[in-house]
Amino acid sequence: MKVKYATIIVEDMDESIKFYTDVMGLEIDSQHNPYPGLTITLLKGEGDAMIELIKNTENETGLFSVGMEVEDINKTVKELKSKGAKITKEPMPITIGTLAFLEDPNGATIVLIQHH
Repeated sequence: MKVKYATIIVEDMDESIKFYTDVMGLEIDSQHNPYPGLTITLLKGEGDAMIELIKNTENETGLFSVGMEVEDINKTVKELKSKGAKITKEPMPITIGTLAFLEDPNGATIVLIQHH
């Protein structure tokens, strides 16, 4: 598994972008508006992992999840279940691939993603 991103739910997208670009030195990789009320900005620095900022009305602000890229999501979920992992959402298709969610012992959300 490869750490792909950390997702942060933000209250003010412009203020958050300004912080991560002007203060932290990251660059905007891409911006998306999958549907009304949801805005996503991906920021990159050195290395492959990115910061994903999400503005919506569904989640509380703050760190939301850590994303891990996998090659075969069904196989990975099966292996993780066999090791006792708590899968909170089974693999589901999205526009860029397939997602599954699990929870670590502290209640932190880990998102597995298999891209197309």
